[in-house]
Amino acid sequence: MNATPLYEVRNISKKYGNVIALDDVSLQVMPGEVVGLVGDNGAGKSTLVKVLSGAHSPDSGEIYLDGELRTWKSPHDALSAGIETLYQDSGLAPDLTVAANVFLGRELKAKGILGKLGFLSEKAMDVRAREELLRVGIAVPSSTRSVAQLSGGQRQAVAIGRAVAWANKVIVLDEPTNHLGARQSGEVLEVIKHAKTQGLGVIFISHTLPHVLEVTDRIVVLRLGKIAANAPTSEFTPDSLLKVITGLSGSN
Repeated sequence: MNATPLYEVRNISKKYGNVIALDDVSLQVMPGEVVGLVGDNGAGKSTLVKVLSGAHSPDSGEIYLDGELRTWKSPHDALSAGIETLYQDSGLAPDLTVAANVFLGRELKAKGILGKLGFLSEKAMDVRAREELLRVGIAVPSSTRSVAQLSGGQRQAVAIGRAVAWANKVIVLDEPTNHLGARQSGEVLEVIKHAKTQGLGVIFISHTLPHVLEVTDRIVVLRLGKIAANAPTSEFTPDSLLKVITGLSGSN
């Protein structure tokens, strides 16, 4: 494994008034690594996700991408650098087709005069959407089917597939299996495993500890805005991980 982290935050702190949301937090993800980020409510996970995605700027600390110091002024900066973030609300447009959702905000214009007039190349987007989803291990009935016709698991898989298709560095997934059944969650977890094989770095935030233990290589536990543990997944059991999260154990 490359010794240089793909994405890294060092000594990040963030306050909201008198509330310390993050206190000297450091986290890194290597190429082809899935890092689980867990913690109780109020641990600081949401704030860290916003810092990672460029939505919020830290009060102090540094952000590195491929070993280069970076500053995100907006989520667009992070997106342009190859960092895709998928929140609990997948951001899919249910009335649009799968292909239209994959290319949402990145639509392909038709060639020639039609493109100049604003017409889109729907056929090209259908073909490429199907290719991209298959590349990341997602089989949907048809890329021309509306998202509203898909199951919950398929919708979330499409959302993650869109992130995998466009990301070239890191994917940050915030509770991607939340409110999904066992089979649907399995579909999503398989997409995460496939993203790893593509050499992407994945940061997986979840309250569902069995899912975290299944797909991650390393687990970082946040508690009260600080890192409570950072160790290979193999060093945790469900019970020991829960104890670190709740503060019943000083280590894993």
